[in-house]
Amino acid sequence: MAIDERTLFDSSEITVSMGPQHPSTHGVLQVKLKLDGERVLDAECVIGYLHRGVEKLGENQTYGQFVPTLDRMDYIAAVSNCLGYCEAVEQLLEVEAPPRAQYVRVILTELNRISSHLLWLATHAIDIGAMTVLLYCFREREEVLKIFENYCGARLTTHMFRIGGLQYELYEGFEEQVRTFIDDFPTKIDEYETLLTQNRIWVGRTRGVGVLTKEDAIDIGVTGPCLRAAGLDWDIRKARPYAVYPEFDFDVPVGEHGDTYDRYLVRLEEMRQSVRIIRQAVDAIPDGPIRAKVGKILKPAPGDVYHSIEAPKGELGYYVVSDGTTEPYRVRVRPPSYVNLQALRQMVVGHMVADVVAVIGTLDIVLGEIDR
Repeated sequence: MAIDERTLFDSSEITVSMGPQHPSTHGVLQVKLKLDGERVLDAECVIGYLHRGVEKLGENQTYGQFVPTLDRMDYIAAVSNCLGYCEAVEQLLEVEAPPRAQYVRVILTELNRISSHLLWLATHAIDIGAMTVLLYCFREREEVLKIFENYCGARLTTHMFRIGGLQYELYEGFEEQVRTFIDDFPTKIDEYETLLTQNRIWVGRTRGVGVLTKEDAIDIGVTGPCLRAAGLDWDIRKARPYAVYPEFDFDVPVGEHGDTYDRYLVRLEEMRQSVRIIRQAVDAIPDGPIRAKVGKILKPAPGDVYHSIEAPKGELGYYVVSDGTTEPYRVRVRPPSYVNLQALRQMVVGHMVADVVAVIGTLDIVLGEIDR
């Protein structure tokens, strides 16, 4: 941390720069903190260190060429990135992925939700000082990544979907490998809870920290687990259903206090609900083709569409404009990490410097998605 010496001796307030090279900012995020001792008086987020112009790239590539680029936004949830964009373009083309592709998409996306939440819990816990949880979470996340690697050959920037369906047919043993994981995983979540949920240090560092009320969350535009932990039952999988989610029975976990502790509990329960969805989907995968007939050259009719999905971090939306050519006229992304980060200032003012680390972790941000 660098101290601004110009303000050091003029008053009791000092300005401290946390990041952009700081392990607890989860990427190249700079937070300018105005402090009175160790108490936060104000906070300003500075982003843009990782900007890559992803949206402009999408306007200079064909619809199909742009899909792999999306893996690099929220690289922890690459599967969700591609699903949202593929479904948006499919709406422009007025085509629908075959039922078999829809079911497999849901399975892979929910596995990705579990993988994303596991990485969140691992890094969030170690930020606060719980080393063992990281080892446990990476143990289970490895099993998910093995499924991804067997399917598409990649573990992180997974490219699984095509506009109109899937990239590959399922490999032999896919269903059995998925069932083995979901049969074992709920007991592992119980282990995380044994380590943390009643741990007095964990409770002391998270309960009452970073409170975000339901009204403030709505005003800021916060979505995902952060919104549901504030008490609002809003999940796009149920509120504006897509893919084949209406065919599955699952609950939307909701918190009461909107603090860091509730966001932890909500994400744990979301992993349990993902297991429910995967179990129903893997037992009912229909036969048939894996891709609709969309042609090799895509030229949607002129028009525009906004389509959003429930990504692990919240509402991930794509606004795509077609002018009738092979390349989108406009591509704009509504990334949840970018919008949710706006709540950081409100959540940390009045807390201690150490609590800033806990609040950044509980937002579950990825800078590749924020800067794009």
